[in-house]
Amino acid sequence: MSADLHTDSAAEGSLAQAFTAEHHDIDAGIEQYLADKSTDDPVQRAQPLVTALQALRRHIYLEEEIVFPHLPKGALMMPMMVMRKEHGELWQRMDALEETLRSPSSDHSGVEQACTEILTLLDRHNMKEEPVIYPHMDADLSESEQEKVRDLLEGGEMPAGWVCEALR
Repeated sequence: MSADLHTDSAAEGSLAQAFTAEHHDIDAGIEQYLADKSTDDPVQRAQPLVTALQALRRHIYLEEEIVFPHLPKGALMMPMMVMRKEHGELWQRMDALEETLRSPSSDHSGVEQACTEILTLLDRHNMKEEPVIYPHMDADLSESEQEKVRDLLEGGEMPAGWVCEALR
């Protein structure tokens, strides 16, 4: 996994496929951390995890700032409210996990449990988001909106200091 998760399907496939692939890449980065017991160097071991968390934050940014505002409000209003609420919970868990990783004096024993909890939250979140929200990205976003999302998926960054809507 690269420092910026690059979703190859963004250029050619549907946005739904690209976002779903990014979900899998993020999960894989967290799972790689959990599976890697080969090094005692916590910084080296944590690199895939840090990369996955950065990708997840950017992914949430793309959804909340670019995708959700351009989807039809009617039938999707409640599902998008749930997604935003869950983004807030994920964001708080990521903040706590990153704080533990940054603290050299911290006991890192809780990191694996935190990773497992985040994976569980992501699984529940993605099971709802992928079939309910993602099909609308391809059907309801204009060509220019889809292009903006593709550009950001292929290496764009979220603005420094941005936080998800649930925590503002």
